Amino acid sequence: MAATVDIVIPVLNEEVAIPVCIEKLYAFIDQHPERDWRVVVTDNGSSDRTTEIATELAAVYPKLSVSTLDQRGRGRALKKAWTESDADVRVYMDVDLSTDLMSLPLLVAAVADDGDEVAIGSRLIKGSEVVDRTLKREITSRGYNMLIHIFFPFPGFKDAQCGFKAVSRKTADNLIPLIRDDAWFFDTELLLIAGKSGYGIKEIPVHWEDDPDTRVKIASTAWEDVKGLLRLRFKGRPTPTSTA
Repeated sequence: MAATVDIVIPVLNEEVAIPVCIEKLYAFIDQHPERDWRVVVTDNGSSDRTTEIATELAAVYPKLSVSTLDQRGRGRALKKAWTESDADVRVYMDVDLSTDLMSLPLLVAAVADDGDEVAIGSRLIKGSEVVDRTLKREITSRGYNMLIHIFFPFPGFKDAQCGFKAVSRKTADNLIPLIRDDAWFFDTELLLIAGKSGYGIKEIPVHWEDDPDTRVKIASTAWEDVKGLLRLRFKGRPTPTSTA
């Protein structure tokens, strides 16, 4: 029986990007019938026509659903979608498709077939390729990941921030309730808690192209990430009570 895979796409004011993303994504997954693919667009507080357009797309594409939140926050959107899912593997990817979809089967296979609890796309390991990234973003990203390694030596991963991740049912059930952050630090908190809890993390090299229309506010996001690292470093990382 094919493993069920929910692909969650968190969106905020992406009325232009979402039709392009869905068209490309379905063209790709239609070529990979070995999985039972489902797609969930999770709108976290858009003020444009994102939800309306996503709902129209859901009437056209099979197994596409739309969920909405009034409050913003990528982490909040992923918490909702992943905890409400009953899929064997729960994926998320950025709507801009900065990460090449060719890495998607490997990401899913790491969890569905190889037994890893978490799989992440990485731009910082051998075999990865990064295109058109600005110097500012490159320095910020590498500096942040270096800071993670200083606060938490040997964390089990090199790239915390790539918007291309998959988790098992066990991970979603046991770890998501422990994550406090509702925004961009969600990814790092997930990985640091997973590592502390002994959950296997697999990094997949990806081809990644910078999005010139990125909405990420680098300075404020970096500061919130640092505050999150300080919280986990000095207040500790929680671990799940259940291992099932």
